Amino acid sequence: MKACVIHGKHQLGIEEREIPTPSEQEVLVHFGAGGICGSDLHYYNSGRVGAFVLREAMTLGHEVAGEVVAVGSAVTQVNIGDRVAIHPARTCGTCRECRSGRANLCSNVLFYGSAARFPHVQGAFAEYVLANQTQCINIGAELSFVKAACAEPLAVALHAVKRAGDLLGKNVLITGAGPIGLLILMVARSAGAAEIAITDLLDEPLQVAQQLGAQKALNITQVDENGAEVAALQNHFDVAIEASGSLSALSFCIGAVVPGGRIVQLGLLPPQCDDRLRLAGLVSREVELVGSFRFYTEFASAVRLLSTGRIDPSPLLTAQIPLAEAESAFQLASDRRQALKVRSEEHTSELQSLRHL
Repeated sequence: MKACVIHGKHQLGIEEREIPTPSEQEVLVHFGAGGICGSDLHYYNSGRVGAFVLREAMTLGHEVAGEVVAVGSAVTQVNIGDRVAIHPARTCGTCRECRSGRANLCSNVLFYGSAARFPHVQGAFAEYVLANQTQCINIGAELSFVKAACAEPLAVALHAVKRAGDLLGKNVLITGAGPIGLLILMVARSAGAAEIAITDLLDEPLQVAQQLGAQKALNITQVDENGAEVAALQNHFDVAIEASGSLSALSFCIGAVVPGGRIVQLGLLPPQCDDRLRLAGLVSREVELVGSFRFYTEFASAVRLLSTGRIDPSPLLTAQIPLAEAESAFQLASDRRQALKVRSEEHTSELQSLRHL
């Protein structure tokens, strides 16, 4: 079978791999569609994601959906022919975090396409993907593989909003208008937020944000730090969700929320913080700062929202590119002025892109 394999920075190619055989509890899924995530782009452009450095060849990809073509002898929850979205994390179920209902923090997790462990956990950008039956959520006949592959980033957004608390009637700030930030915008609207503002460094994704219903979309590179536009965002928001991984954005959020407000840090921050991060306001204004990492039960909720059309990712979908042309797909997805999300769809042989603006 063909697989999209990376060896290091900009060392990406299509290689032949053996078709895997499912064990008793596993299923074999024929790849239907997959989305290029920000972490995939970090591996492609930098050879690493934060502290996780590529040390061996690794198949990329964790936003995937497809059709079950083989099942293990003990599989009871999935049938051959089922169309499924695949939860990318295989958790242990026995650690403290799993037993306390926070399996997204599992200390023994195996997550597709991740260099956090060695040997690395191979990803799902391949013609055939192995998954435990518990990782598979049936999507029925109506939901396309392309949209079903959006379940993973939507689950990330759902978990971040869950960490934010009740948004009904609240003013919400989102920093970072990438695919996750825009999905958070859609979820926050659905949750009844009164006003949503979003910031970014580029105009193109902010234009999409306005189309999705953001009342304010601000390019922070084009405003005076002490100007009226920035002043209007200070001390105004009940909740801020920081989705860019920027220290300056987190500092901005601290001043933007009201006293007693909550900040959800979703974007991965640099390993070492410096004096650009102004934390004094956390104390004097009793601002709550909480982290948000991946998701767990939200994945099934994301599939339901996509299946019912309550969340429609279509405005974020930039391009669908053949798996065989993975290099072109990653180059496009790396240009935030052109793409939000790029996807590959194997049945028509294409990698898909949520416009990665």
